[in-house]
This record gives sequence, C-alpha cells and structure tokens, in this order.
Amino acid sequence: MYPEDIAGSIAHAKMLAKQGIIPEEASAKIIAGLEGILADLNSGKLEIDPAAEDIHMFIEETLTDRIGQDGKMLHTARSRNDQVALDIRLYMREENGQIKQLLKDLVAALCDQAEKYKASLMPGYTHLQRAQPVTFGHQLMAYAYMFMRDLERLGQMEERMNYSPIGSCALAGTTYPIDRVYEAELLGFKAPVANSLYGVSDRDHVVEDLSDLALVMMHLSRLSEELILWSSWEFHFVRLADAYATGSSIMPQKKNLDMAELAYNKDMQEDKEALFDAIDNVELCLETFIPMIKTLEANEKAMHQAAQKGFINATDLADYLTKKGMPFRDAYHISGQLVALCIDQDTVLEDLPLETYKGYSDLFEEDLYQAIDLHNCLVKRTSLGGPTPESVQKQVDEVRGKLAEEN
Repeated sequence: MYPEDIAGSIAHAKMLAKQGIIPEEASAKIIAGLEGILADLNSGKLEIDPAAEDIHMFIEETLTDRIGQDGKMLHTARSRNDQVALDIRLYMREENGQIKQLLKDLVAALCDQAEKYKASLMPGYTHLQRAQPVTFGHQLMAYAYMFMRDLERLGQMEERMNYSPIGSCALAGTTYPIDRVYEAELLGFKAPVANSLYGVSDRDHVVEDLSDLALVMMHLSRLSEELILWSSWEFHFVRLADAYATGSSIMPQKKNLDMAELAYNKDMQEDKEALFDAIDNVELCLETFIPMIKTLEANEKAMHQAAQKGFINATDLADYLTKKGMPFRDAYHISGQLVALCIDQDTVLEDLPLETYKGYSDLFEEDLYQAIDLHNCLVKRTSLGGPTPESVQKQVDEVRGKLAEEN
C-alpha cells in the first residue's frame, strides 16, 4: 500500500503546515522527499526492506534518512491506527475503481453477445432439465444484471466507505489544532469520519467489500459452470476461443475450459491479506472473462434442436387448455400425460395428430399447433423481463444506459 501511504502522508504534511503545526519549509521538504520515495519505489531504484517493521515505518525511516530531522515531524497529530485505516480506504477506493471498470467492460461484452443472439432459441433449464423456451441472449442478460448488481453494491459500499479516518489518531483524536475537513478534501473523501473511535476501530467496509467481491466471484462461478456445460459435447451450445482452453496430454479430442474452471474454484476467499487476495483474484478473473465472452460463439442449431426435443412447450400446451376454460391443474395433468405419451412413442408434441389430442380433451382444435410452436411460445412471453428478442433488446438498452451513467 505504499502509493496510498505516501498520498496520505503528503496530504497530512500539507494540513500540518496550513494549521501552523509544522513550519512551511519542513512541510515542503517532507512532500518533496515523499515524492522522491514514490518515484524510486515505482521505478525499482528503491526496494522495500523486508526487515522493516511495516511499509509505514519503512517510508518514514527512508524519509528521515533522506531529509534529516524534518522527516520526524510527519507523524505529528497522527497515529499508526488512523494512518493504516486511511491507507486501507484509499487502497480499496483505487482498486474497486478498477474492478468496477472491469465489471462495466464485462457487462458491455455480455450485452453485445446478448444482442447478437437475442433471437437464438434455446431451452431454458431447471434442475438441469429442459424446461421452457428462452433465447441465448436472455440467458446472457441474466448474468449482465447480476454483474450490474455487483457494480451497484461496490458503488454503495464505496459511498459508505468514502469518509476519512485521519485525525482520529490512536482512538480519541488529538490536542493539535488539525483541520480534518481540509485533509479529507485533499484526499478526495466526502467528509471526515464523525467519531474518532469508530474511525480506527471499525473495519465493516473491509467485510462489506469482501462480501461484495465474493458475490462477484459467485456470479463468475455460476457463469463458468454454465460455460463448461454449454461447451461440452453433451450440449455443444457454445465454442470458446482456444486461448481460454487447454488440451489433454493423451486425449486429442478434448478442449478443457480451464480459465472458466479456475474462476469456478476461486469463488470463496479471508482483513488485509484476504482483501489483497480477493482484489487480485477478482481483477484477474474479470480481465480473463471480458475477452473470453467477446470471443464466444453460440451454436444456434444445436440449441434449437435441444429446444425441440425438450418438451419446453408443455406449459404452453397446458395454458392453451386453461385459456379455453379448463382449470389449470386439470390442464397441467393432461399436458403431463401427453408428454409421457410422446416419450413413449419417441415423438414430440408438435408431431402428435389432432385425433390423439382430442382423445384427451374436446377443447383441442387445429389452432393448438400454432399455440405450441416453439417460436410462438417464445414471442408470446411478453411479460416484463421476459425472453423475447424485443425484451432482450430492451434489457440490453437498459443496461447500456446504466453503464453510460456510470461513465
């Protein structure tokens, strides 16, 4: 956290000089010294001493070595407690800004693919069983909305976190005439933390960030599992670029989605080390997912064939009878019997003759076939948030609009 520690120390030196707590000349020397340390650390000219007590003491001792006794004025009206609390917030704000941008890029990639495949019919699944007709675009937009919620959560957490603890000192503030508002403004915070004890003793923002990042990883995990299934030969719904897969050492036909599997197995992460690990993993996985999603190709033919063989219009068959006056539970029962008949005869609902249908109910007429046509079943699902191409486009436009507001 050396960039954050130095940024906080520069702001603190400015505040100390403004308030007349240390001389202007000493403040100027401290700031110049800190800027030199930052440049040397960034370039590699200066290496962090692993024997130092911590990064904070390493920077302060290096500063004093370089500028002399004035360096010892820096820690006036400050404790390690509020210094560390400040650095964590600055670090989280910076890294979460990067994660939020990666999430925006991922959502944009999902929107592009959803728009491309907004009319690509496929079976929707429950319990890994083919259930009802959806489109591949609709499936992808489900994840777009999950990641938009992640983006929203991170933004809300940042709003709650964006208060400066510096000036809280060890726990009870300081007798020096410090200006916490000025220092908070220099560092881009909304205001100082209003309670000094709270400022140094609480880490709820770290816990909240870890929770938010765990949810990001959970959603990446879910998407990974779907991609692994969809790309298997049993489904053959999607193809991902070879750059995101590996082969087998002995089975030449295999294409293993190791990139997705890594995300799938990293969905649960632990205060500081856990935070660093979570941020590193989320950034790495998001950076991998963005181009992976961009190169994804859907096998529309395979999805359509799966939709035809999955009896995903069984609900529409029951709805057909219900709309003609039959109680739904009775219609549901008849629909189930007809599905069982199709399975037994190795056929599908669309291919059963009308006479067979009439054997179950006189309500069946020729218009039945229009009602259970898969494309008709899809486009009739006009409820808000449904899977029709128009609805998917509306969802894409809505999410793109929200992304634009974020930028």
